[in-house]
Amino acid sequence: MLESTARPGLRLQRLEARITAQQKHLLQRAAELCGRSLTDFVVSSAQEAALKTLEQHTVVALGARDQRTFVEALLRPPAPNVRLRAAWRRYKKRAPA
Repeated sequence: MLESTARPGLRLQRLEARITAQQKHLLQRAAELCGRSLTDFVVSSAQEAALKTLEQHTVVALGARDQRTFVEALLRPPAPNVRLRAAWRRYKKRAPA
């Protein structure tokens, strides 16, 4: 969810950027078409882009084959191997009762 740039009670931070006249004109035209101020348009557009970037870097997308393999591992995990059983025994010795 995007927050408005003008919410009462919020301490706002300043962000400055140097842009060309052409870039400013482009952004201004787009803001006007949306019926928004230049500041609101730029801030909301930057926030949307940031959220999309974060999502792309945190969401794992699996193909059909990988999805099946993942679900299969969850539903039928392999039996613990020797190293895992040894680690469990060490953990049980250290864990308070």
